[in-house]
Amino acid sequence: MYLANYLNKLIREDGFILVDANLNNYVIGNPKKQNPIKFKLLDKSLHYKLLLYPDLFLGEAYSNGSAVIENGTLTEFLDIALKNVGRNETNKLSEFFNKLRGTYRFLTNFNLVRKSKSNVAHHYDISEDLYGLFLDSKRQYSCAYFKNENDDLETAQTNKIKHIIKKLNLKPNQRVLDIGSGWGSLAIEIAKASQCEVVGITLSENQLEYSKKKTKELNLENQVEFKLIDYRQLDEKFDRIVSVGMFEHVGRKFYKNYFNQVSNLLNDDGIALIHTIGSANPPRGPQPWITKYIFPGGYTPSLSEVAKPIEKSGLVISDIEVLKMHYAHTLRHWRDRFLGKKDRVLEMFDEKFFRMWEFYLSSCEMTFKWGDQVVFQFQLTKKFTSVPATRDYIY
Repeated sequence: MYLANYLNKLIREDGFILVDANLNNYVIGNPKKQNPIKFKLLDKSLHYKLLLYPDLFLGEAYSNGSAVIENGTLTEFLDIALKNVGRNETNKLSEFFNKLRGTYRFLTNFNLVRKSKSNVAHHYDISEDLYGLFLDSKRQYSCAYFKNENDDLETAQTNKIKHIIKKLNLKPNQRVLDIGSGWGSLAIEIAKASQCEVVGITLSENQLEYSKKKTKELNLENQVEFKLIDYRQLDEKFDRIVSVGMFEHVGRKFYKNYFNQVSNLLNDDGIALIHTIGSANPPRGPQPWITKYIFPGGYTPSLSEVAKPIEKSGLVISDIEVLKMHYAHTLRHWRDRFLGKKDRVLEMFDEKFFRMWEFYLSSCEMTFKWGDQVVFQFQLTKKFTSVPATRDYIY
């Protein structure tokens, strides 16, 4: 079987049993467990689809139930697979298809205002109840900051907010812009920690409604304002700009426009903090399954793709921090919480949706653990004198 031969060349550490649609068993790699994980294919077409383009068809097969895992979990299976693949492409055909898809998406990616709003709605306006099942109490849907690997999710997300606030080096009475403010917790915490006026902008109607309600409950309406507006439509000045988990939705074609707008909105002595998922690899095409089913219009950039438009915008990079395993830990907590609420998820959606989101959370966790994905925090200014000479103010 061609697929089994290919997998045995790929899987060198640990392994599993492949069961094809004809119920033939193949030992893949060198399974460590006495009762190895079984990866069962229920559709004969997968014998070839997984060989040709696993980056797309594996997620589809698991979501629709034509590929199932026995004697273990999906996460355990993906842990073995991604540990062996690492930062490489799964095979030359996948590399070719990803490059082809990446070129096509770049040429056809028009993340204009209307399109960006529909992309956001596809993911963030699914259901308010869904996100409440697995996020922390502040609804931080971005990488947490684990000072200790054993930190719980609430602690790690609070750490992240405090870390960002320190990097912003806030002063009383400053104006702060939060681009992609989500459910509003970062903007609210900035207001509570300082005497600053905060404006949060989002393209999600659900998030806007939630943020405004939360602001009213906390009596912060005179200090925090949330707007349903695209960052490109703003024409104001701010002393501080922060954006967490939004840059992934900008699109490669719009990086120049994005950083030009950040520069336009930022006062001359201002500081901006951009927190985004990125890749430790050179530029490559977007992950096909994620962009098709989870984040349409999304892309995680390489460092080289971001540095050039920053330099051309007139901004200077005053600090870069690379968060490595932090998102793997975050996703582990989200996955555990999500799986623990399966009954509630199935009350809202069907089995296919549950399996699709299980694959989303588990595959992303393993990509941060073994693959090329990291988190970049860019601190940007117009003058090096806008920030202290050392990092002591952060730590």
